[in-house]
Parts: sequence; C-alpha cells; structure tokens
Amino acid sequence: MTYYYKVWVATSRYHKPEPLTYKADYKLPPGAIILVPMTRWQCLGIIEGLTDKPSFAVKEITSNLGITLPKPLLKLRDWLQIYYPSPSGMITQHFLPNVLSQKLPDLGRIKTTKAKTAKQPPLTKEQTQALGIIDGKGSYLIHGETGSGKTRIYQEVAKRAIDQGKSVIILTPEISLTAQLYKNFEEIFGNRVVLFHSHLTPKEKLHSWLEIATAQEPVIVIGTRSALFSPVNKLGLIVVDEAHEPAYKEEQGTHYHALRVASKLAELSGSTLLIGSATPSVTDYFIAEQKSVPIIRLEQPAVTKLNDANQPIIVDIKDRGLFTKSRHLSDPLLQAIELGLKNKEQILLFLNRRGTSHVILCQSCGWQAMCPNCDTPLIYHGDDHSMRCHTCNYNQVAVTICPICKNTDLVFKSSGTKAIVSEVEKLFPSAIVQRFDTDNKKAERFEAHYENINNGNVDILIGTQTLAKGLDLKNLSVVGVITADTSLYIPDFMAQERTYQLVSQVIGRTSRGSKHGQAIIQTYNPVSPILKSALAKDWTSFYNQEIDERRKFLYPPFCYLLKLTVRRRSPSSARAAANTLVKLLQTEHLKIIINGPAPSFHHKHGNQFEWQLIIKAKQRAELQKVIQLLPTNWSYDLDPTNLL
Repeated sequence: MTYYYKVWVATSRYHKPEPLTYKADYKLPPGAIILVPMTRWQCLGIIEGLTDKPSFAVKEITSNLGITLPKPLLKLRDWLQIYYPSPSGMITQHFLPNVLSQKLPDLGRIKTTKAKTAKQPPLTKEQTQALGIIDGKGSYLIHGETGSGKTRIYQEVAKRAIDQGKSVIILTPEISLTAQLYKNFEEIFGNRVVLFHSHLTPKEKLHSWLEIATAQEPVIVIGTRSALFSPVNKLGLIVVDEAHEPAYKEEQGTHYHALRVASKLAELSGSTLLIGSATPSVTDYFIAEQKSVPIIRLEQPAVTKLNDANQPIIVDIKDRGLFTKSRHLSDPLLQAIELGLKNKEQILLFLNRRGTSHVILCQSCGWQAMCPNCDTPLIYHGDDHSMRCHTCNYNQVAVTICPICKNTDLVFKSSGTKAIVSEVEKLFPSAIVQRFDTDNKKAERFEAHYENINNGNVDILIGTQTLAKGLDLKNLSVVGVITADTSLYIPDFMAQERTYQLVSQVIGRTSRGSKHGQAIIQTYNPVSPILKSALAKDWTSFYNQEIDERRKFLYPPFCYLLKLTVRRRSPSSARAAANTLVKLLQTEHLKIIINGPAPSFHHKHGNQFEWQLIIKAKQRAELQKVIQLLPTNWSYDLDPTNLL
C-alpha cells in the first residue's frame, strides 16, 4: 500500500509556505524525521501528516531515520512560521541539525543517573518564599539582584520537574556561560545534564541531539537559544536566564527572539517558564505587570556571610589629572589592580565592544551631540563632515566647538579591548592577561578556559559583554569599567537600558563570595541619572524614567517595531528604493508610522550601500501586512532589539 505525506523540508532552498508531498510504502507518524530527495539534493524533512493522492507525480521518501519529534515542537514550527514570517525551509532547519543526514551512530539506550546529593547551603528566606510562589504551570519573572541565588531556584524547580518525570531546558545567552552552568547542574543531576549549542563539533552536536531524542528518563538540556528546538520529550520546565540579553535575538534568518519562543513552547507543552534577570528588560517587565505575571523579587545575597562590598569609586574621565600613568586607565583603577595582584586575586576590566563607534563628545564638559527628534546620539560622518541620526535622518554640519562650554576638545572615537590589553601588559608585565571578545578564535574563547580562570590561573581578564553576563568567579575582587557610558553613545532607543544593564551586571561580578569587592567606574558623566540608578541598584527610578520616555517617543512596549533594509550599488539607488517603498506603503492605508528612510548605522557592506525604514504599529498584524508587500531583495526584522 502506498501512503502520501505532507512533508516540511529543512533546506533554505525551499521558500514556499506550504509543505511538499512525498510517498512511501510504509506508514509514518506526524513528526517522523525522514530523508527526502529535492531536485539534485537529499535533505531532511518532518512528516506533517497523511494526505490524499495528488494529481501530479510524487517522489518517494529516501529513508526513515527512526526518530519522531514531540508534538509541542511540531506546533511550535507552525507557530514560528506565522509569528516570524520566513521561508518554511529555513524555519524547519531550526528543528533538524544538518548532522542528522549523516549515518546515525548506535547510542543504545541512554542511561541517566538519579540526582546526586551534592552539599548545598540552606535556602535563604527569599529563595524559600520564591519557591512557594512557583507552584505549577505558567510564567514567573524572577527579578533577582546579582548574587541573590537565582540559579539555586532554577535547580530546586528542576528537581520538582525531574521527580514528576518531566525534562528541563535551561537557556543562557552566551556559549561562554554554558560551562559554568553545566558544572552547577551536573554536580546535582549527574549525567542527566546534556550540553547543546552551536560551538560543539558536528560529532558532539549529533551525539547530544540523539541523546536528548532517545533518552528514556528526564534530562536537563543546557544551552543557548538553539536548545529550544532540541527534541525534548515530556518537557516540564523552561528557564531563560539573563533574559534581558540581546543575544537571545537571532539576528539572521528567522530573526526570532528566544524568550518569545520559550513562552510559546511552555504554553504548548504545559510547562513552567522561569524568566530570570537582575536587570529585566523594560518591555518584559511592563508586559509582566500588564498580564499579572508573578514578579518575584530577590534583593538579599544568597551567601549570608558575604563581606560588605566597598562603595564603587567613580572616576571622571574629563579630569585628566587622574590619568597620570595611562591614557585609558585611571590612577585609582591602577592602584586597585596593583593591590589585587598583590593579594593574588583576579581583576576584570570591561569595555563595551561597541566602544569603537564614532561619536561626538566634549571631553571638557561631557556634552554629546543628540538628535532633537529621536533623543538618540548623532553619528559623525567624516566624508561630508556631518552629524546624522540613523533613525530619522536628521543631519547637520558637524560641530567643532562644544555648544555648552565652547571648548574645542572634542573626541570622535574610543578605544577597543586590544588597546587596553597592550596597555595593561606594559604596566603589569608579570601578570597573566587574557582577552575575551568576539575576535577570539575557538581555542581562545572563554568556555575553553573556564576551569583555568575559575581556579585563579589568570590574573587579569579583559573583555566585552561576554564578561559582564552571569559569571561567578570566586577569586575575582576588582572590576574596572573603562568607559561606563559607552553604550549611551549608540544611536538607538535601547541605549539607556543597555547602559543600566551592563553597568549593573559588571559591578555584580564582585563581592559574590568571601572577598571584598571593589568596582572602579570611569565615566565622562559622573552625574548621569542612568549611572546613578545602576550604582545604587535603583531599578524603580530607572524603570519609571525609561517607561515615560518610551511612551513619549512611542517605542516598545507601547508599539511594535519592524526594521526594513535594502542594499544597492550606490547610495542614491538605495535611497530611491527606500522612497519608492514609502510611497507604496502610504497608498495601502495601513495603521503604521514610518520613520525614515535613512542610511543604516553600518551603511556600507562591501560594494553595496544600505538604507533602512523603521515602521511602528500598535497592532503587530499591521507589520505582518507590510512584510507581505515587500519587493524583492528587501530584508526585514520583526521585533528588533535595536535599530542599528
């Protein structure tokens, strides 16, 4: 007997929104993973279900891999295609790693061990109260200060899930954090814990995927956003740790946001969703309040005998008398580094990786050129000596004199991590220094050196946002922020929120154990209200101020955003294409607001020039209508986390 199937193929070559039809002389259930021919290639596919014999010729299924995806994942695939409109082949690829097309190894039955009896400190009062609130399905926002013990809550709720025969997914924003998180859970749950992320070798990734798919007992999957699509059976808990991080947004292809996907998967699987952060996203916090999602506050350190941290030292970068030995490192910071090295403690120096962005800033009074329309920084363009807003295209001739203090000491760019490494190595030649940023090769990445760093074998860590996220280093005592307000120079509505988050997070790396912590914050604007709120851990003041500005300028959570980009061989051609699209959208009478067109922040890519439009709407469906109207060669990002 011949059976006909609707099949979702996992290849970016297939763009149509409907599944293809194949046949086989055996019956397969929905979710079965198969290999099918497509033109000249073989590709993976997922059975959607049986269908009637079509009127056209149908190719046969090449083989059945013998693995079936859980039903919640099939529903998630369908939802993803609607919520984040993308070619169906690209959507399906998220659920089937291409290593599956190879010959599958015989893993046999995956054996999992029972939970270990690793000794843990008693729960704090706040942790006990939090666990009392988390009583079943649904979402919970855990707003816990750094060091307040959010991970312990994740572990306790994971124990509940395991005891009920349910599996767990724990997400972390960066691969560099997986080693630490894996160790924390492996000490308690043994080999139930499976690591899954994109930096695994093809062989390792295939083994992990099959281990998850064929496990006979509950497992705990730890990984980055792609772990959401792993074939976890009987899912009972999803944790999104450091949920505020922009790394949870896929910036290519489908452009999905992992937190939104996790929320939908929790709904489809009837799982508990824990959203954890010391500095929650303003949008997520507002939505939680509006939807009456329980917000669990943790303010006390989990380690009760923690020594009080020293108050952060604020260094005004404009006071060059404080920089007698180094151009970038102030005397108070150098003194703290010297003391830390003497005490055989670790030092972390943080500089936002986007610190090389061109800005116009007065080194005398701290004034910065801002757009009068968008309240975002103006970017300097050297080719025509102009200052331009990359959101609304406001522009003017670049200033050469500060309009506030009339000083000519203007700065147009800042230094990167490599320059800081060179300076530190000259000043402290006997110290072991390591740099961690996006320029690292595979062998240089943080996760490859975690054990060595955690054991105190690296004296000074220098890096970007990777080092500001969730690290718990027992020997770390000094944190230096090279330029605390660097992210404020980014021309984006998220700039203030990212500054608050980064400063709060990096300061939180100290005083997490038995050592005194010292943070030295270098800034051009010591009286910045954002910086003051971050140093005082005054979330409420920051949140209220930010919500007021978002409401005033109509940014999320008060609207939905769509970023549209087009690339052409010349700026005039890109601008013309953008203007043509604006005219088209205006004739459709959609309920949208169009900002731009304007050159993109990174306006040149190879020999092409990029222009963008920012579309705002109160209803997300209006933006999906815009996507359907896009001409060929336009790119789009629905719900972007930045407008750069």
